[in-house]
Amino acid sequence: MELHGLLSYALFLLFIFVIAGEAVCANEQDQSMKKLNHHHRHTYGGFRPTKLFVFGDSYADTGNSPRSLASSWKAPYGVTFPGKPAGRYSDGRVLSDYVARFMGIKSPLPYKLRKYGPGKLRRGLNFAYGGTGVFDTGNLQPNMTTQIGFLQGLIKDKVYTKRDLKASLALVTVSGNDYAAYTSAGGSEQDLHSFITRVVEQMAIDMKLIHDMGIRRVVVTTLQPIGCLPKETVHSSYQQCNDTQNLASKFHNGLLQQVVTTLNDNTKDSSFLILDTFSGFNTVLNSNTVFTGKLKFGTPLKPCCVATRSGASCGSLDENGKELYTVCDEPKSAFFWDTVHPSQAGWRAVYLTLRSSLNGIYR
Repeated sequence: MELHGLLSYALFLLFIFVIAGEAVCANEQDQSMKKLNHHHRHTYGGFRPTKLFVFGDSYADTGNSPRSLASSWKAPYGVTFPGKPAGRYSDGRVLSDYVARFMGIKSPLPYKLRKYGPGKLRRGLNFAYGGTGVFDTGNLQPNMTTQIGFLQGLIKDKVYTKRDLKASLALVTVSGNDYAAYTSAGGSEQDLHSFITRVVEQMAIDMKLIHDMGIRRVVVTTLQPIGCLPKETVHSSYQQCNDTQNLASKFHNGLLQQVVTTLNDNTKDSSFLILDTFSGFNTVLNSNTVFTGKLKFGTPLKPCCVATRSGASCGSLDENGKELYTVCDEPKSAFFWDTVHPSQAGWRAVYLTLRSSLNGIYR
């Protein structure tokens, strides 16, 4: 996702808050969790998806981003899982891995590896690319519409049948890259409100397109509290979130709720489901609950992987190959991995808060 420079217009966001008011969670071998998820899948309704198709950004990307460009392919990314850099923007698993786990399937193969594992396509595909948005964000990677087009091409080539799609779930993540690109391009304060509206309206178009292909249920994430990302909380020594910036997330999410309601009103059943990652982040960050075995997130707003000089980032090396970052002793004790992405433990904690709402996919 490489979020860079999210929404610095504090005064304008205060105005957005008024409008928004009007517009109205790591133990990966945990057998008890598997048993509980198995119970959920056989308790709720008749729909039991066997395939997962993923669209979005670095919060869901499991290896599509180019090795030559993405930090996700550099050490120390992947140090927890699978033990080396593998294209995930974390020390280990990301959100899409946990959604697949909930479904009882292995995480779907990244789209770019589809030719290397045709037998694995039966569990779906992951089309997410780090740094992308619903519109072009300047990183020259496939935006949401293009990602959806990839699946349309596979359907045209008869890789997936109507029966396959009917037994499928789609996960859509939009985590703020459009807004980062807007800010970096010098977007005006006056047009920010309408741009956020355009982003959410395009999300609605994309979600309907996914559903119209025959995918029975579409799950979309809310925008996380962007003011709680370490790139913002560093200014308070990782002690507090930027509440003003979080208003932008609230505005986006209020509009998203509206469009999802409309989409559901226009379908025979509740085909669209919101996965409230905004609340999931807040629940974990503001909780004293033990989410990671014997460990708590001591300073939840501080990342595990921290740059040691200005202009550097997690994974950066100097001209002599010296690391320009430090890594905490226990990544499982950190909610955030780098300046914008949760750690595996962080994602697991968020997942635990969302697991009950995921039961909605089985309606």
